Amino acid sequence: MRNAFITGLIIGAFSGTWLFVMKNFGYSNTGNHVAPVEYLSILIPLVGVYMGVNSYKINEKENSISFFEALFQSFRILIIGGIFAILFGLVYINNVDQGNNLLAFSGRLLGGLVIGVLICVGVSAVLMNKATKLN
Repeated sequence: MRNAFITGLIIGAFSGTWLFVMKNFGYSNTGNHVAPVEYLSILIPLVGVYMGVNSYKINEKENSISFFEALFQSFRILIIGGIFAILFGLVYINNVDQGNNLLAFSGRLLGGLVIGVLICVGVSAVLMNKATKLN
């Protein structure tokens, strides 16, 4: 659990920092359009989850992990990272960008959740090396 907490904290911190960086470059989180540079934020959970699950695999699972073990660990990392990203987002909305619509921001968080689930499945498929029987 320590691995998931540390990795999730890093993902959440980078995601929260991304909000402030984008604001400083003149991009807003309001409206339905997304600037192409905003798609780079997908790299934060992708790299973070990959590194976290890979570290878990090497250090705690003796370099042998099944798909479901990797998936469970990646979900733990993503949930913790999401909690911290939401906390950063609330600080951002309440203190920095007060004109931001909470509904628009929560829509982006929901989109991030969908992308996060896809990242978890992909990372788990890439890092698994121990087949398990389902029947």
